[in-house]
Amino acid sequence: MPFIQNSDNDLKTMLKTIGVENFEELLSSIPEDLRKNNDFKFTKALSESEVKKHLYTISKSNNNCIDNISFLGGGIYDHYIPAVIDHIVSRSEFYTAYTPYQAEVSQGTLAVMYEFQTLINRLTGMEVTNDSMYDCGTALAEAAHMSRVITNKHSIIVSETVNPQYIEVIKTYSYGLNIPIIVIPSKNGITDIEEIEKSIDNDTSAVIVQSPNYFGMIEDMDRISEIVHKNNLLFISVYDPISLGILQTPGEYDADIAIAEGQSLGNYQAFGGPLLGLFSTRKKFIRQIPGRLVGLTEDTDGKTGFVMTLQTREQHIRRDRATSNICTNEALCMTRAAIYLILLGKNGLKEISETCLRNSHYLFDELIKINGISPLFNELFFKEFAVNLPISSDVLIANLEKKGIYAGIDLSKFNKKLSNGILISVTETKSRIELDKFIDEVKIFLN
Repeated sequence: MPFIQNSDNDLKTMLKTIGVENFEELLSSIPEDLRKNNDFKFTKALSESEVKKHLYTISKSNNNCIDNISFLGGGIYDHYIPAVIDHIVSRSEFYTAYTPYQAEVSQGTLAVMYEFQTLINRLTGMEVTNDSMYDCGTALAEAAHMSRVITNKHSIIVSETVNPQYIEVIKTYSYGLNIPIIVIPSKNGITDIEEIEKSIDNDTSAVIVQSPNYFGMIEDMDRISEIVHKNNLLFISVYDPISLGILQTPGEYDADIAIAEGQSLGNYQAFGGPLLGLFSTRKKFIRQIPGRLVGLTEDTDGKTGFVMTLQTREQHIRRDRATSNICTNEALCMTRAAIYLILLGKNGLKEISETCLRNSHYLFDELIKINGISPLFNELFFKEFAVNLPISSDVLIANLEKKGIYAGIDLSKFNKKLSNGILISVTETKSRIELDKFIDEVKIFLN
């Protein structure tokens, strides 16, 4: 059954209206050799029950984190997602919501956006949060450009310990504008702070540091913030939302702009997306923030309502005053994050953070007892750590995958010098049995 119900008479009427005899005449401008003349080899039509079985069979060829034990991280994590989140967001007013241009018919969507802003402000200790962006990488690139507008300076300093994929996005954004991106080397898995001081000049607009960083290490954000502000620059921090249950918030170490990947807040890993960029800043920079902001107001009858207060899209305002050409937000992912934070509350988030910390340190301590395995870095870490193996890391990863274990990320993909390095992430979803299985399988393979 076709999606649009057109009868033969309907088709004839349409063709007559546009002045052709048949559909093939519409293809006359396409050379014969480019047209597919043979019949497509479609299978026969299936019933609904047959389609479900067929799709289920196909889906079984996908690997997943339910049938396997995953220690993958690097920006996308295997955190538990409460069942109630799927139930709430499946409601049509959330699941099919569109841009709330008409406030009078979009109060539900706008209310969720407003609450999301409030939740992220409280989580980070920042003053202003927009209604989300595509992902952490693009949000960070937007933050870099925002710093240039605020300071009227050109170059950006980025720590080497920032997620390498985020650095690539920043470089891509900056390429056409010839913006200098200065990547600061690391020392023992954390940012070389002395190199930051050496690299700052009169054209530097901002310094970007991630903590916990790509290797899982916790940076000295207080000291970096002090150096950055002493030189009248902007400090852009990249944080892990789950870590804020126990670690310093960006507001506490005086970040000017705070960016994060919000996937871990109630969103699935899926196949690497969709993701959720979190973007927070100071109130004095509100006119430079990209994306959308929702505000609380009153209508002419004195009733409380919500409206899009700022939407700094080049399509809505004068092009030279637009802060970004990103004109949307991840509304469904944002809604999931808001529900997740409300369900957990302050104490729940702290409990998850402590469990991640406890699990990761247990696994780390046991792995380095194995002959040939050593810490790649000797710094404090949260839920992710890197170790050196006595063999190439891709060999171990391939072997453990056969055992139903995703061992981690091969660090040589980002740095050829780390061919034996592996990045391992441990969340609250891992039981002691699963951790011990990982340890035992590593022992068996290496011995």
